[in-house]
Amino acid sequence: MKYLYSSCLGLSLSLATGVVHAADEPSADELAKQLANPIASLISVPLQYNYDENIGPDDKGSRHTTNLQPVAPFSLNEDWNLISRTILPLIDQTDIAPGTGNQTGTGDVVQSLFFSPKEPSESGWIWGVGPVFLLPTASDDLLGSDQWGMGPTAVALKQSGAWTYGALVNHIEHVTTDQGHADVSATFLQPFLVYGLPGGITIGLNSESTYDWEGEEAAVPINLQMNKVSKIGKQMIQFGGGVRYWAESTDAGPEGWGARLNFVLLFPK
Repeated sequence: MKYLYSSCLGLSLSLATGVVHAADEPSADELAKQLANPIASLISVPLQYNYDENIGPDDKGSRHTTNLQPVAPFSLNEDWNLISRTILPLIDQTDIAPGTGNQTGTGDVVQSLFFSPKEPSESGWIWGVGPVFLLPTASDDLLGSDQWGMGPTAVALKQSGAWTYGALVNHIEHVTTDQGHADVSATFLQPFLVYGLPGGITIGLNSESTYDWEGEEAAVPINLQMNKVSKIGKQMIQFGGGVRYWAESTDAGPEGWGARLNFVLLFPK
């Protein structure tokens, strides 16, 4: 896995060299508030590490997943932004099913595009809608679905004082099939609640629930984490971590407790 982490971090650092920082940088508190908004007009390159265990029919499997999640906003006109959010999983898993051994490589990419108004609504809500795509980029059959998929995605949130709350949802339906995998038909729901503290610190609680309509199974991990905005030299970053608990899982999915670590490169305008 070391080469995956190194290449991932190298890509992130290379992006940093091409960014010109503004003379008046936002404060840590302002950046932390922007990061609590999934469709903020802020370029960021998050690295999110997750550890899960008790995977498989005999509960002997474990999985390390590092998600590379670049976020890039584009101004379409005076009123609208287009926000690109990409998730590329880098996976190392062992014994997820009897006799499967170890697999290391890339998983399937999930690419979301949100069309979002630049200004909140009169009642203070921030929202975005658009398409989501599943790209079969897995380097091993046991790391992905080997199918193309697409569907709608939407997010809505409100920021009031130190609080940010809202939800992100998408549904992906397969547009191709693979005889070795079940057809993809999945709904993802991520309600989230974030509280901001002085010094660029945030405490966040969310669930990243997925319902598989083909298998009629749900997976519901609950994540609690703390993050802080800081600086390395001239580079703004966010770092932190927390725990996750699988309140519900599929027959062969993770169970019990897991862990999450975050490291984000920030490029404020």
